[in-house]
Parts: sequence; C-alpha cells; structure tokens
Amino acid sequence: MTRVVIIGGGPGGYESALVAAQLGAEVVVVDSDGLGGSAVLTDCVPSKTLIATAELMTDLATAPELGIGLVDPLAPSSQVRIDLGVVNARVLRLAAEQSADIGRRLEREGVRVVVGRGHLDGPERVVVALADGGSETIDADTVLIATGAAPRTLPSAQPDGERILTWEQVYNLTETPEKLIVVGSGVTGAEFASGYMALGIDVVLVSSRDRVLPGEDADAAEVLEQVLTRRGMTVLNKSRMESVVRDGDGPDAVTVTLTDGRSVSGSHCLLALGSIPNTAGLGLEAAGVETDEGGFIAVDRVSRTSARGVYAAGDCTGVLMLASVAAMQGRIAMWHFLGDAVAPLDLKKVSSNVFTSPEIATVGWSQQAVDAGEIDAEVVRLELAGNPRAKMQGVRDGFVKLFCRPGTGIIVGGVVVGPRASELIHPVSLAVAESLTADQVANAFTVYPSNSGSVAEAARRLHHPRT
Repeated sequence: MTRVVIIGGGPGGYESALVAAQLGAEVVVVDSDGLGGSAVLTDCVPSKTLIATAELMTDLATAPELGIGLVDPLAPSSQVRIDLGVVNARVLRLAAEQSADIGRRLEREGVRVVVGRGHLDGPERVVVALADGGSETIDADTVLIATGAAPRTLPSAQPDGERILTWEQVYNLTETPEKLIVVGSGVTGAEFASGYMALGIDVVLVSSRDRVLPGEDADAAEVLEQVLTRRGMTVLNKSRMESVVRDGDGPDAVTVTLTDGRSVSGSHCLLALGSIPNTAGLGLEAAGVETDEGGFIAVDRVSRTSARGVYAAGDCTGVLMLASVAAMQGRIAMWHFLGDAVAPLDLKKVSSNVFTSPEIATVGWSQQAVDAGEIDAEVVRLELAGNPRAKMQGVRDGFVKLFCRPGTGIIVGGVVVGPRASELIHPVSLAVAESLTADQVANAFTVYPSNSGSVAEAARRLHHPRT
C-alpha cells in the first residue's frame, strides 16, 4: 500500500488526505495547530463569521429606505447595539465546530491524525515531535507539505495581543474598540476595516499605496473606497507606517507614527501587513526542497517541489493564497502522485472574493492585463444601480464587468462589485472555466427580477450581429 504523509492539517492538507484515502493510500496527517488550519481556526471561517454580523448591520442601515424603522427611536432600549464579546464567542465556537467536523470526516475515511510538529528527515521520512512528548518517525512514499503561513509583523510594530493585534488575535476581544486603526489596505485590512466599521466602530485605514486594495480591479477598489469614506471611514492613502506604540489602556492607547512625521492615535490597532510562510525548521534544505527569498516553497503546476516525491500546497507555496487554491493544489498533488487523471493548476480559472461591503469578486483575466496589452479583449461595464432587483433592495453601488475575446466572443474574465458578489461571480466563473461565449451566457435564462440578470445583460452588450 502506498504511504502518504501530510504535514499540516489546513485545506491543502486535509483535502489532499481525503483524495489520497479515496485512491487507496495509507494516509497520515501530522498537525500541530488544529485541523482546518488558519483557514478554519484563525482566518477565513472566523473573519467571515464576524463579517456576517457586519452584513446584518449594513442591511439595518438601509432599512429606513425600505420602510423599516424603530418603533420608538428615542427609547434607548430600542437601539441596536453590538456585543463584540458575544460575536467573538460565536466566531470561535463555529471555528471549533468546523475543525471537529473535519476530524470526524478524516476518521471516517481511515486517515490517521498525529498531533505534533513534523519535519523532513530526507525526502521520504517525517519525524514528529509529539505534542504529548517523545517523537515518532514515519516512512513515506510521498510527503506533502501544507504548513500554511502566519501574520507578518515588524520590529517597529509588535503585537501584544491586547491593543496591538494581528488578525489571529482579534477574536480575543471582549470589549468593543472605541477607535480602531487598521494598518494595511490589502484584502485582509480592507475586510476587517469594512467589517468593524459596520459594527459601529470608528475606523482609520492606513494605506501605503495610492488606494485601497492595490492588487484588485482599480474600478472596483474606487467604488469600495468611495463607499467606505461616505460611511465615515478615514482612509489615509500614501501613508506608510513607521511604528506602532502602546501607551496605556485609554481611548488613545495606541499611536501609529507614519514615515512623513504624522501620527494617528486610537484605542486599538490591527496589523494587516501580509503573511510569512511557516517553512522554518521543516528540514527543507537537507531534503532538497528549494525555497525563494521569502521562504516560500517553489512548486510547479502539479504541486511538485524540487525534491523527488515531495509536494507542497497552500500558503507555504505563496501561490495565490486562497483556501480554495490550497485545497486544489493538495488534490492535484495526490491525483498526480497516485496516477489519477489530473489537470495542472490554472490560476486564470480561480474565482476570488473580497468580503468587504460591497463585496468584490473576480475571475480570469483582469482589466490591468487588458490595459497592458497582455490579452486582447473587449470590456463592458454595467452598473447595478440600473438593475430592478438592486433598486428594490436599495443597492446603488456596484457593477458587473465582463471581458471577452473580440474574435470568438469567449468570456475570459469578469468582475462583480455589490452585495453577495461572491455568489454572483459563479456564472462568470463557469463561463471562464468552460470557455463559453458571451452569446451563450446571454441566451441562458435568468430570473426576473434578479441581480444575476445584470450578468446576462452585460453579455448581451458584448454581442456582435452576424453578417
């Protein structure tokens, strides 16, 4: 029987374990931080659970326009309030339940879970420092490394877990911050800034770039920044953080100093400075596994490393750091090693979402690539404000944008900005994955009225009459 050892129990690890077990391998998962990894315990599941509460608050803000109001606006007992302690308790409970579900699934499939920290002793052996003491050596025909990544910090901005926090530490808060400074305007920073502002917290977003979400569609980022500032957020663009210092416990307990000499104070600071791979101490060099300057493991499109028989998946590879990509990398690795049919990873078919309010979802080729001449494509943008369902829901901000090849009409990318964009991107993702034409998308029936109707309408605007 083929022996598979997986170091790391996150999406890249447990999904690959399920595939290997399905294909008849003897599978061991070595995990130290809890099954599900950061995606389940400290990142995706917790943050999106918190954002679910924020979404409800955003809906309440538009309720008066829809004819819904408080019975007695002057009575304090009738006011909506947020109990962050209750919110975070629910966040942690759901994360723990999801982790337990993964454990039960692995057990049902015959996967053995070893709790401890594993490292390579050559390409075909893993040594585990067991959590309850001692060690265990496990021989393997193949090893998959899926150890994830951790929040990046700086010597001048060290978290204390109380007032200066990483995104893994915010769920320990029991009291609502009076003023939160978010340093970093990438996906993580933008999501938390948007979510906490919706919970009624005064938020300052510090961005070193000229706009929020510098890696996303520029039109989408512009809409989001307009919405955030309109709702009361202070966005400091072109403002690079120099240091973060705590002095006390009051409303101005934390001071963020900028490189231009300015400073901003608040009760709490959230550091969203990117991620570093969890690859130290894994014995990679001795096993012949190459890493880049940042410590990320180099892999090809079927998740192979430079060492024969060693694969890697997930954030430790630095390949589009999404839970969905980690899981697919892990599956591809096992399909490849165990001889099943496999297609190499195609990042142009990956759909992703920024869970801000409004959400931003993307798939395929980007506007930046079109503008740079990397691909020849026609572009159409359709505002959601003209959609009848969006009007009924009080939605004014957002759009659908599609990219298609001028000759064939095949859709090669798209952007959706609006409520539940993560759901609305799916038909575009299907079109990109299956090389559907704009006409094929346009001719598929949509419900009237529906926000998905804007996807079909955008596709209709890409139609060229046949002569």
